[in-house]
Amino acid sequence: MKKQGSLFDMEYTEKKTEQPPELAQEEKDKARLEFLKSELKRHNRLYHTLDNPEISDQEYDMLYKELVSLEEKYPELVTKDSPTQKIGGEVLPYLEKAKHRQRMYGLDNVFSQAEYEDFIQKGKNYFAKENTQKELSLATMDTWWADPKLDGLAAEIIYENGELVQALTRGDGEEGEVITSAVKTIRNVPQHLGHDLPFTRIEIRGEVLMLKRDFEALNQKQILLKQKTFANPRNAAAGTLRQLDTRITAERKLIFLAYNVGQVLIPGAGDESGLTLWKTQQELMQGLSSLGFAISKESLLCHTSGDAFSFCEKMEVLRDSLPYELDGVVYKLNNRLAQQVLDFTARSPRFAIAWKFSSRKAETVLKAITVQVGRTGVLTPVAELEPVSIGGVVVSRATLHNEEELRNLDVRVGDTVLVQRAGDVIPDILSVNLDKRPVGAEEFIFPTECPVCHSKVVRCKGEVAWRCVNIDCSAQKIQGIIHFVSKAGLDISGVGEKWIEKLVEIGRVQNIADLFTVTAKELLAFEGMGDISAQKFVDSLTEAKENATLARFISSLGIRLVGEQTAKTLAGAFENIDELAHATEDKLTLLQDIGPEVANSIKQYFASKEKQEILARLKEYGLNPQREEKIIPVDTALSGKTILFTGTLSKPRQEFEKMAEESGARLLSAVSKNLDYLVVGEKAGSKLDKAQKLGVQTLTEQEFLALLKK
Repeated sequence: MKKQGSLFDMEYTEKKTEQPPELAQEEKDKARLEFLKSELKRHNRLYHTLDNPEISDQEYDMLYKELVSLEEKYPELVTKDSPTQKIGGEVLPYLEKAKHRQRMYGLDNVFSQAEYEDFIQKGKNYFAKENTQKELSLATMDTWWADPKLDGLAAEIIYENGELVQALTRGDGEEGEVITSAVKTIRNVPQHLGHDLPFTRIEIRGEVLMLKRDFEALNQKQILLKQKTFANPRNAAAGTLRQLDTRITAERKLIFLAYNVGQVLIPGAGDESGLTLWKTQQELMQGLSSLGFAISKESLLCHTSGDAFSFCEKMEVLRDSLPYELDGVVYKLNNRLAQQVLDFTARSPRFAIAWKFSSRKAETVLKAITVQVGRTGVLTPVAELEPVSIGGVVVSRATLHNEEELRNLDVRVGDTVLVQRAGDVIPDILSVNLDKRPVGAEEFIFPTECPVCHSKVVRCKGEVAWRCVNIDCSAQKIQGIIHFVSKAGLDISGVGEKWIEKLVEIGRVQNIADLFTVTAKELLAFEGMGDISAQKFVDSLTEAKENATLARFISSLGIRLVGEQTAKTLAGAFENIDELAHATEDKLTLLQDIGPEVANSIKQYFASKEKQEILARLKEYGLNPQREEKIIPVDTALSGKTILFTGTLSKPRQEFEKMAEESGARLLSAVSKNLDYLVVGEKAGSKLDKAQKLGVQTLTEQEFLALLKK
């Protein structure tokens, strides 16, 4: 085996979830629970999929813990799509997708030594209850492997017989984007692992990132080319890795740092975790290094919580001097057999935790407060700041969210404010230094009319946001059309915001249907528009008509309260947009996660004569996607059942999983009380032991196949 040294550009805006109105306590709790679910889903997408977080990790965790508390209070309201039951992002639509053989979990977070010690104690309690291996003592829970928490994009690189065959992003944990070609351009990723390997398949998990020096060089190049710069190395790495043109990926310097494995197939051993090769996390990291993978040089074995705390302190001090960005430290239980005992929750491992650093902060002066108008008419105050560098990024603007937030901060023009990059990305004002407030600084008066069209603004009952009521407001039109072509809409890459603004400004485009009538010749009249860009604009719209799915089409319309997940639900229930338009509110509310308010919003949208005319035109132009038929039997023996496969089977596991899903079953990634069937092949291992202990029904391959015929 060879040795190797250890060592998007995307903009997105989305309406914030509305706070529930004042209600009786139980109703208020339940309304708050639904609000938290929706808001956390939005933040998950912003962070994991769009690389564009809006709040800090600490703020997210506070919301998440509040949701957990409410779900414990009202367990009947826990749904399968709750953020407490899921991992993270979604798969982008323009890349091929593939399932992970073993789920890629996210990590829970702690922010202090007390929280870390509480996590360890809970782990010990669970370990004492679940441990059936006498050779494992409770002292096993004292030793943890510490890695820097790298701020890049999680990826899985798969090797079969020593050859790199596939690479995936984490995606939603179950399914990721195929990035094989891009990963093969990363210079420190081995293409071959050598010969005489003890395994036939290995899944290497790690982080794809861009070093600080390479990030700075890339942005300098972008400036020279008069192209958009990247906000930070993480965004640059994510965008580069997702490039469809691998020549661009190769030009930009990415690196891969390994930190774990997924499936490891060892012939004759019945071992799918590599436990027979590496009994500890420390041994595993040494093994990855010997295979040719770069690993972090800063990693350390910690024997006490004091060691862990000291390591975290050290990394926070060193973070600015390290060659790569990091936002915390990850601790994994060193004994890998004990890791299997602790297992996973629905969302994260019990044997690993992320200790997050506090957000970077800096003081600056607020020069002005402006108000922006979104696609639904919501007015958002924005702080215009004296430019200040925070963590290597120059910050000049920060959202003030809404009038209520602005009042709570009591922020005024001329104030010295403390700004943080929430999640080390999004600028956010934390507080005002009242000692530095200039004499005569006046309270900001929120506008009573739209700053763009000067129409009346209103605040609906139960909302904190003010809205422009003029549906002809040019700002709303622009933002609505931008949403239509955005990643959250039809994902039309060749239609830029700049050109949409110009087309609306001159009156050529008034709505989304007008886009499909624009010609390349008309576009050439704009300064800076060339032949290639003009043709790409038109061609992209043509391709969108051909490739649009019903779910993405519904999402692109910008129906209030209908996001991407709700759009998927609607697309699965209705044949086409016409059928949805004629659905009654009663029928809509029968669908999962669609309540009376969402149903009413959908009905109001389709009741608009203007919307009806636009949809009719889109249909005329060829944009009328139909439901993609996915026939799932509803009365098979496996319908609604959960299932997991383990051991060596007569065919590749994916084939059996596909058969199960096509029969209405849902796949799980680990043995738990929620599992209905464990299908057992040869050399099943620890999953069989756990299933028997929990009383989970086991099936042979033949028994499973027999169920399919019922």
